[in-house]
Amino acid sequence: MMDDQSHRREKTYCPYCGVGCGLEVELEGPRAVKIRGDPHHPANFGEICAKAAHLIPTIRPVGRALYPLVREHRDEPLKRTSWNEALCYAARRFEQIIARHGPDAVAFYGSGQLLTEDYYVFNKLAKGFLGTNNFDTNSRLCMASTVAAYNAALGSDGPPGCYADIELADLFLLVGTNTAWCHPILFRRIEKRKRQDPANVKVIVVDPRRTRTAELADLHLPIRPGTDVILLNAILAELIRGDLIDRKFIRDHTNGWEEICHQAMAWPLERSAAACGITPRQIKDAAMMFGRAPRPLSMWSMGANQSTSGTQKNLAIINLHLATGTIGRPGCGPFSLTGQPNAMGGREVGGLAHLLPGYRNISNPHDRIAVAQAWGVRPAALSPKAGLSALEIFDGIVDGRIKAVWIICTNPAVSMPDLDHAARALAKADLVVAQDSFHPTDTTTYADVVLPAAHWPEKEGVMTNSERRITYLPQLLQPPGEALPDWKIGALFAQTLGHTESFNYPNAESVFEEYRRLTAGTPIDISGITYARLRKSPLQWPCPSEDHHGTNRLYGDHIFPTPDGRARFLQNEYQPPAEIPDLQYPLILTTGRIRNQWHTMTRTGKAAALLKDAPQPYLEVHPDDAAAAGLSNQDWAEVRSRRGAMVAQVRITKAIPRGVCFAPFHWGRLSGESNAANNLTNRAIDPVSKQPELKFAAISLRRAPCSETASRTDPLSGASPSRSLAPLQKKPGGA
Repeated sequence: MMDDQSHRREKTYCPYCGVGCGLEVELEGPRAVKIRGDPHHPANFGEICAKAAHLIPTIRPVGRALYPLVREHRDEPLKRTSWNEALCYAARRFEQIIARHGPDAVAFYGSGQLLTEDYYVFNKLAKGFLGTNNFDTNSRLCMASTVAAYNAALGSDGPPGCYADIELADLFLLVGTNTAWCHPILFRRIEKRKRQDPANVKVIVVDPRRTRTAELADLHLPIRPGTDVILLNAILAELIRGDLIDRKFIRDHTNGWEEICHQAMAWPLERSAAACGITPRQIKDAAMMFGRAPRPLSMWSMGANQSTSGTQKNLAIINLHLATGTIGRPGCGPFSLTGQPNAMGGREVGGLAHLLPGYRNISNPHDRIAVAQAWGVRPAALSPKAGLSALEIFDGIVDGRIKAVWIICTNPAVSMPDLDHAARALAKADLVVAQDSFHPTDTTTYADVVLPAAHWPEKEGVMTNSERRITYLPQLLQPPGEALPDWKIGALFAQTLGHTESFNYPNAESVFEEYRRLTAGTPIDISGITYARLRKSPLQWPCPSEDHHGTNRLYGDHIFPTPDGRARFLQNEYQPPAEIPDLQYPLILTTGRIRNQWHTMTRTGKAAALLKDAPQPYLEVHPDDAAAAGLSNQDWAEVRSRRGAMVAQVRITKAIPRGVCFAPFHWGRLSGESNAANNLTNRAIDPVSKQPELKFAAISLRRAPCSETASRTDPLSGASPSRSLAPLQKKPGGA
């Protein structure tokens, strides 16, 4: 911190991806004037990406939610009101709905961008005091398949490794991750490690597209979308054939080897290669590189997770490390890359519909008793039935089971698959409460109540990054207007409902203190972590006492949190995607992030510098597919699926394989009805993780009606099958 208090420098944490970089913010009086990387933070050592460097424009009042807004009819404008009136209105409507339809008629939908304290308060309110487990988050769209696989194979969630393993690894297996764009600071560390020893450090990238990440690869495997399980099982089979497995580790520390070995060997190499669209030699090379590396480190993200077989893909990656004994040791292991800054913290605090704080499970009676005692409620107050997951909440609104939804720090009217379905849900709900830092957004246009929330860096709390490292975020600025921290809004709502004593938190630290005590003895034990310690430096869990220095790696003793202490090989038969291309929809659409944008652009869209590379939606198309559709570079293409349509500017490139197209998902309908890639995507979900298949949709492609003109307003105008987003009129109090 600088000596002059009017001109000072404070440490904090980046609110974007799961890398969890430390930042230093230079402040002059009440304004932030400059942002740089924190040279002492172990996630980034002073490095930052463009999104972080341009955070300052996102904290200006323009486009912010400033005051509580309420309307009793959807055909009326939202009107400014007081906090007391807004919370009393929301409480009255919740009480009416619960009285008429039961507690499972209400739901909360949160975000991996919330602070841990925010998560904790709303999770406690829903599950402990309202009696519903219908609390889920957009992390379901992001990391749920990883959660399911870690739990199934290793006995608990949580990446086993740490970022320091990057500097020790001999081989990087990057599956379904464009790390260079989506986790850029980690990618720089991978690049640096590769430059240090290019002859011995190898990189394998599994991705249909030749991305910036794939350019670093010694071996790029451009597999057909959806065939990851076939590839990974084929690599395992080659490890077995080449005797590159660790038989002692398998014998002493795992179960299920015979079954998984039989499954892997069932597919001949040539059949696997043909299914993946690559050569047998490429699979052999990948297996030899992985099996001969003393320290292979696998990293993956949405390309593996956002699939109807996402859990199976994750298990297949984990199986490679169990077969070779490369887990729990420095420089190796299966390491998922979290998408959001506190998706890990949300999992830890119980922020999914089947969880309770400390990785406890709602179905476990002992877990319910422990949490009920901490919350001061009867164990019977906690329902043993898992709540509805993210997509199930929206299905529940459409079919009438859910009457009210409280949306916190997320924009599902852009980020959900099949936006027509999301629009129907938001229009049909009897009550929509939108708690956000920004207004208007695609989602707040549906709201009956808009509650203004503080955002980075206007509130205090903690977040956990991909390597289980918890970082403290101080409040650096006052929020604009009447915006409040999210945890405070939840606590005030609980008090309005009559739960004053249980939610009478004086500050964020008191919320954290209650939460950390509740984790004692659990796999994520953070009972030794305090704000005072975090103000000095971030810490990795588990950290069970105040003299404990935190834990870099899990499972160093090769004892896993399963009933017998062994990790599990689990069968993962290939399942095709839910929707296969046909004559009507012959191409595959895959979606993802781009380098300088974040989620639905409510924040990054306010930084003009970040819009330069991609000011509007675009579609990557192979030259042959473009020619077949009569498209030239920079033409406008109309893209259709069974669910809707979008229009995007064509970028013809051989970096994407024939038969596959790529579109970024950041744009919503508020910027133009046909701008949204999620008009096209599929709601089909993984049966285990309940994560949707955002990475695979069957589409058709043709020249858009406006291709001959220079105008880009909304080329489909009335032609889109997607319904208008105009909110439907409703009767007041329609519980």
